[in-house]
Order: sequence, then structure tokens, then C-alpha cells
Amino acid sequence: MTPLGQQVRLARIFARGHLFGLAVDHFVSYGQATQGGLADLPRALSRSMVGGPDSVTMTAGTAKHCWAPYAGTAALIVEGASFTPDDRVSEIIATVGDAVRLGADAIAMAVPVRGPTEGRYLRWLSDTVREAAPYGLPVIAHIYPRDYTAEPRIVFHAEQIAWAVRCGIECGVDVIKVGYPGDRAAFAEIVRGCPAPIVIAGGPQTATLQEALQTVFDAMSAGARGAVVGRNIWGADDVEGASRAFADVIHEGLDPRAALQQAGQPYRAP
Repeated sequence: MTPLGQQVRLARIFARGHLFGLAVDHFVSYGQATQGGLADLPRALSRSMVGGPDSVTMTAGTAKHCWAPYAGTAALIVEGASFTPDDRVSEIIATVGDAVRLGADAIAMAVPVRGPTEGRYLRWLSDTVREAAPYGLPVIAHIYPRDYTAEPRIVFHAEQIAWAVRCGIECGVDVIKVGYPGDRAAFAEIVRGCPAPIVIAGGPQTATLQEALQTVFDAMSAGARGAVVGRNIWGADDVEGASRAFADVIHEGLDPRAALQQAGQPYRAP
């Protein structure tokens, strides 16, 4: 039976049944500090919160400096790991103890799978699950399969997403976040076979907000329990409108056309 504390924290994260998560956990491995929507972290967070996300994922340092004004308005998830596909960066950046001291509702671990270092990252996950258990702290796995055909890169093929999900199951995490493979039937099969909730990653910034909303709508239609979105909110031209639109797709079940109309933005027929 799931410990009560863990049930309480997961209930806060999925308070409205599905999860609309905001991600501002883009650590130095992303290589951007003065460009992009996170150049001014406090402002990006303030604008992105307009849509009322259920959770916000951030590094321990960002939480220390920026989270106090929002405490109690959404679940806090502390990002515990950072990597680059080629393992240039491969570090644990926060512990279970750090997350507990910050009052977090969960700790997330971002890990890549496939390739020669896969075992190390699976150990990160399993160790974190073991360390979090005495505190009733849920562990959320952000799992990204890699392709090593040429330069290591993150891929979204259905069979690789299925592998990523299986890794999360085997390591005992409580929630699994993966990229959407673009195949609704294949993703629905992955969701059906997974005993833990699956949410999708918002992914790389798309050319249009409509494209990102369509991805989330398709994933939700295939059984995803929600989405955690970063660049397609704080990197949008209209950050507040984008945040509201994602909330409407995830919690109100609106299709992209209706969500864009609600946000006062144009819809272009495919």
C-alpha cells in the first residue's frame, strides 16, 4: 500500500485529475543564460504562472531564490539531475534531503537511457527511489532515450519511448515523464501497459503554439495523465496566453482551435 504521505503529495500534484506542469528546470547543461525565455527567471516564472499550473519543476537553487511568493499555489517539484546527451554534463544536482528541506512535493530525476552509460542513470533513479521512500516523497522520472548512430541525440520513436517507460517502471518511480512519439495508437498501447501515470514532456520549442497544443491534445487523447511544459510557455511570444491555452487543453479538454480562441490567438487549419 502506498504510504499516506506519498498519497497526499501525489494528490496535490494531480489535484485536478490531470497534471498541467510548468518546467523551469533548464540547468546550465542547456547552454543558455542571457537568451531565451529564462534569461530573467523571476519574470518568466511570474508570467508563466498565469495559467495556474498544478506543479512547477525547478532546480533547488531556483526554488531557494524564486519560489517563496508562489508557495501553496502549486506543487513544487525539485529537479535532482542534469545531463547532456553526450554526457558532457552528467551530475546529480539535488538530493532527496534538499527537496524535503525546500518543502517539495516530489523530486524529479532527468536521465537519458540507451548508450554505454545507461546503467549509471538507472542507478540514479533506483537510488533516489530508495532514498525517498522513508519520507514518502514521490519520485518523477524524466526519461529521454538516445540514439548513438552519429552524435548522441534525444529521440522520440515509439519503441524507444516504450523502453524509457519500462526503465521507469523497473526502477520503481511514481510518475514517468517522456516525450510524445507522434503516434497516437502506439502511445496509447504504451500507456495501457504502464502501471504508473505517464505525462508527456512539452518538448523542444515548436514553430507555433498551435503545434505544441496539438501534441498535448493528441497525447491526452491517447491516455496521458497530463503534460509538463517549459519552452512552449516561457518561450512563447504571449507567455500568459500560452499558459492559459495549455491549461484549457489539459483540464478543460479543449482542442487546439478552442484553446487558441480562448487565448485570443489565431488558429490555422492544418
